[in-house]
Amino acid sequence: MILVYQKVVHAKFLYKQLILCDNALMNTSHRDEEKKFPLLGVGLSLAFAGAAFLSGLHMGSGNDSQQASLGDLFFREAQVAENVNLEEFWLVWNLLEEKFVAASSTDAVSDKKRVEGAIQGLVEAYGDPYTVFLPPKESEQFHEDISGNFSGVGMEVGMRDNRVTVIAPLPDTPAESAGVLAGDVVIKIDETSTEGMNVDEAVQLIRGEKGTEVILTLYREGKTEFLEVPIIRDTISVPTVRTRIEGDVFVISLYSFNALAESQVQYALREYVESGADKLVLDLRSNPGGYLQSAVSIASYFLPAGEVVVREGFGNDKEQVYRSQGKMLGEHAPKKMVVLVDQGSASASEILAGALQEHGVATLVGMQTFGKGSVQELVELGTGASLKVTIARWFTPEGHSISENGLAPDIIVPIDFETIEPGDDPQFDAALEYLRG
Repeated sequence: MILVYQKVVHAKFLYKQLILCDNALMNTSHRDEEKKFPLLGVGLSLAFAGAAFLSGLHMGSGNDSQQASLGDLFFREAQVAENVNLEEFWLVWNLLEEKFVAASSTDAVSDKKRVEGAIQGLVEAYGDPYTVFLPPKESEQFHEDISGNFSGVGMEVGMRDNRVTVIAPLPDTPAESAGVLAGDVVIKIDETSTEGMNVDEAVQLIRGEKGTEVILTLYREGKTEFLEVPIIRDTISVPTVRTRIEGDVFVISLYSFNALAESQVQYALREYVESGADKLVLDLRSNPGGYLQSAVSIASYFLPAGEVVVREGFGNDKEQVYRSQGKMLGEHAPKKMVVLVDQGSASASEILAGALQEHGVATLVGMQTFGKGSVQELVELGTGASLKVTIARWFTPEGHSISENGLAPDIIVPIDFETIEPGDDPQFDAALEYLRG
């Protein structure tokens, strides 16, 4: 999740639930309840930046169980399992203390730095790209990012096969204008290789002052050489919803599941009813996600009350089920509906698309979705550092894991970006063809 929409992201939500959003405030009377909303976001790297997605994010409440110093976390041996032998760790610690000689240009390593390095290694041992330890400086930067105070290039990145991968360039942003595509693998950021980087580290390098340049070296499937793409950073502002009419088909393009998404979709559906159209296209392509609450609320316009929208699995057979609130369109419900998806559709997009697909409400057209189906919690450690940890995973109503390969469209329509003509949209054309029978 990195995000950015104009920032959409509000820190209150963002990392609470991260993800992209427009500057909108939630009702303060629900503040305690909001902390439970996972922010689905993906990790927008927006280069926008900074958050790694979040595909869901809970904020630590700050109680005693979530407040701990680094020393407490590191040295509290009483909490270590009895079969864990730390003798080797302390042996290495002492050997380094005794024998290591720093180069003339290298500062001595402080105990604090060594403890942070040990914690970093512990976190990385879990092998989850969205579980990340943020030292004080990075943690502070992250909080600034989710407050919406930053500029970037306007794309979301995540991890795929342990590589920093573009989930989607956002519409009308420098990344889109520069030709960055969903699925591009970021090989280098300026002169720095991304090998071994996590999303947060990549975002820190991609972000920067408005007007400055960053050069991304990209691997694109089908290309025999890497692409070097220079991008000028800018303030990112992305719309939430756009609508248009194509004959008897009404089209709603939803770019973010931010705090304004439900209300703007509601207005869009009102336009749809007034238009007299009886067929609907919901375009979720390149939508990296957002608030879980927004996805559930929007699904409720198409599903009867009580129908399962998404399942949140916490492990140990613990599960929370989110159900439709039944805000049905009634006699105005579309006779036929298509949801457009692609490899840039992630998180909340996958939740909504999966629910409408499995309940038989809509047909999915496009390409396989990204597969961002996890929820992170941000825990403050009391020292300025923080831990972003995956606490749950999303499953469709029928129990299919969103993290495992994403969603498969009912009608697959690949796009060859090398040969497609400007203005052509074969996926949308396929949607119209299906709707018109």
